[in-house]
Amino acid sequence: MQTDAFHVFDTTLRDGAQREGISYSVADKLAVARLLDQVGVGFIEGGWPGAMPKDSEFFARAADGELILKNAILSAFGATRRAGVAVEDDAQVQALLDSRAQVITLVAKSDVAHVELALRTTPEENLAMVHDTVAFLRAHDRRVFIDCEHFFDGYQRDSGYGVAVLEAAAAAGASVGVLCDTNGGMLPVGVRDIVVDVAARTSLRLGIHTQNDTGCAVANTFAAVDAGATHVQGTANGYGERAGNADLFAVIGGLVTKMGLDVLPDGALAEMSRVSHAIAEIANLAPDTHQAYVGTSSFAHKAGLHASAIKVKPELYNHLDPAVVGNSQRILVTEMAGRASIELKSRELGVDVASRPEVVAEVVHQIKEREASGWSYEAADASFELLLRDALGGEDAVAELFTVESYRVIIDRREDGTLVSEATVKVHANGTRVISTEEGNGPVNALDRALRSALQTVYPQLRNFELSDYKVRILAGRAGTDAVTRVLVETSQTPNATAANPVSWTTVGVHGNVIEASWLALHDAVRYGLLHETR
Repeated sequence: MQTDAFHVFDTTLRDGAQREGISYSVADKLAVARLLDQVGVGFIEGGWPGAMPKDSEFFARAADGELILKNAILSAFGATRRAGVAVEDDAQVQALLDSRAQVITLVAKSDVAHVELALRTTPEENLAMVHDTVAFLRAHDRRVFIDCEHFFDGYQRDSGYGVAVLEAAAAAGASVGVLCDTNGGMLPVGVRDIVVDVAARTSLRLGIHTQNDTGCAVANTFAAVDAGATHVQGTANGYGERAGNADLFAVIGGLVTKMGLDVLPDGALAEMSRVSHAIAEIANLAPDTHQAYVGTSSFAHKAGLHASAIKVKPELYNHLDPAVVGNSQRILVTEMAGRASIELKSRELGVDVASRPEVVAEVVHQIKEREASGWSYEAADASFELLLRDALGGEDAVAELFTVESYRVIIDRREDGTLVSEATVKVHANGTRVISTEEGNGPVNALDRALRSALQTVYPQLRNFELSDYKVRILAGRAGTDAVTRVLVETSQTPNATAANPVSWTTVGVHGNVIEASWLALHDAVRYGLLHETR
């Protein structure tokens, strides 16, 4: 379990769930909590019991044994008692006790303007609400953290009132006072100055909770830690309302690798990339490929100059070893590629060309010529590997497993408005000429089905392949329907596949005719899949 010297507090299931487009089921919340525990956070805020039925169910199921945490402590979120209501009579406060969470995070107003305009009460009554609620929960043996909402905005109007809220909470037994940049409008220098001042004026341990409306949530968190905060709050992948919250993975990465703070259990940091992507899948959001530390592009190198240096020593262009955070380095092959890029990328793909300088020179030449015509291998490793193997020749070359005689696609629009796409493919494989005709929900689907149908008699493993994604991009240079198109095709193995080879692969095709561009990508997809099935 995380030591009490420094707190990493996750609020993905409460504040992060306020992001537009996210709606966790109770099962989702339990799954996310298990993942967060694996990355080693100290506290997981599960939601607001009593205010949200799903959150009440989550806490009930967690307490009944469905959530076993090894590293984290579960926290429930709620508000102080209502103005003019005795704390023991406040149903919302009682729901916090009923949640059976051992840590309660209370939100309290710390800005006089919000006290008077939103709560419609007096500053004095608000202080009493804070004190009474904390004392009540402490009397029931709950640990209490106080989230001081709008603290930084309030400080700039009245620098003393927020401190008074902190002191009221401390006097009643709260453990931590969290300074919240609720509107997300602060910059790091302002955060640091305020935290330094507040730390000198209160006896309560300080925490920080930042929103990302200025793009500074992570930086603001580090500024607060530098000023003395020892409790940080954030969300997985920075999820949250508006522009989001501080990305907890970037915060953890910085605390451990840059500030030298031992805030996670041994081995947990290397789980960050996996957990980040798994939580994105549960939230039904595409992972941010350019996310710090955990994004698939965060250690990707494109320029030939970078690759030359990385070939000598990877640390020259990486701020840390990607494996530390469970990530990996990638070399991107583009028109900016030089010899070092090709050598590093080929090694990554298991096709080492370092001993064949003439092949490297030829591949560099081909890449630059093709990219000038619209080809892009940056996201199509499978097509690049085929290009490499074709250039190498000999035993490394892709065997001529089949040849294509011709293909034809017909689109029939019928009187009732329905569209039928039909493709005929003629191939030669294993000394046999095969003709196959298939229908599909579009011309590319029909072509894909016809090609695989024609080859399945010779290569039955093709039944395990399926087209899983298809992207078309119109390239600049020509207008309208006369434009050159680039097609990316992702092919996957179906669940019944047994071969130990890539789960999915991406190929590229470029042509002025979108059908031909699609065909080129499909042809590479089948070649690549058969290559790894038959080697």
